[in-house]
Amino acid sequence: MFKTLWINRNLIKQFTIREISGRYRGSLLGTLWSIITPLLMLSIYTFVFSEIFKSRWSPESENKLEFALLVFSGLIIFNIFAEMLTRAPSLIISNQNYVKKVIFPLEILPIAILGSALFHSCISFIILSCGLYFFMGTIHWTIILLPVILIPFVFLSIGLSWILSALGVYFRDIGHFITLLVQALMLLSPIFYPISMIPQNLLFIYYFNPLTLIVENTRNILVWGQLPEWNTYAGFTIVSLVIYFSGYFFFQRTKGGFADVL
Repeated sequence: MFKTLWINRNLIKQFTIREISGRYRGSLLGTLWSIITPLLMLSIYTFVFSEIFKSRWSPESENKLEFALLVFSGLIIFNIFAEMLTRAPSLIISNQNYVKKVIFPLEILPIAILGSALFHSCISFIILSCGLYFFMGTIHWTIILLPVILIPFVFLSIGLSWILSALGVYFRDIGHFITLLVQALMLLSPIFYPISMIPQNLLFIYYFNPLTLIVENTRNILVWGQLPEWNTYAGFTIVSLVIYFSGYFFFQRTKGGFADVL
């Protein structure tokens, strides 16, 4: 599996660049939108949560901008996951011209989508870091752990995308279900509220949510300057690798029938 991805690394790079440039093709500002969009998002969140709702992440907090920055950090993670899951079911269907090409490695298509999502998230993380510096006065050294935190999340996203992209060929309705699921995940993830607000009898729901741990750890290292919860991180990494390998083998076992169905 890794050998195949390594051999096709240049092809993955080309498809990733195509995904990035294709999103803004024909627009006046082009790829500048990848910078403008998160800036506008952060500005809107800052205004709405700090000036209109007067929101505070905790009762003892006095920083009006802290809430917006915490929400923004959670949404960056959610946007990566949401883009991967919502696009996966139609990924093979929308690239039918590659299906009947025997030598084309279809398994790289979800990875190109991930590359595009990570590119835009990197810009958002840079803007978030600038916001943390100007509004909260510091950037914690723990920020260097961000790639470590994201590695199992990347494996999880790719594995699920392989499964969903294969299933999407045979069951077209799955795309509608995933859209609803992603919307539910946004509300059932501790993005707009701290996990400490969740009642004890409902915590088990959040532990089964794949976004909970990654959102919490991202906030810990970026905003609070705390180390990740290494024990739960290790368990999350094992689960992510299982889903990654399972997704790859499931994709390989089912892709032989793509041409017949399409």
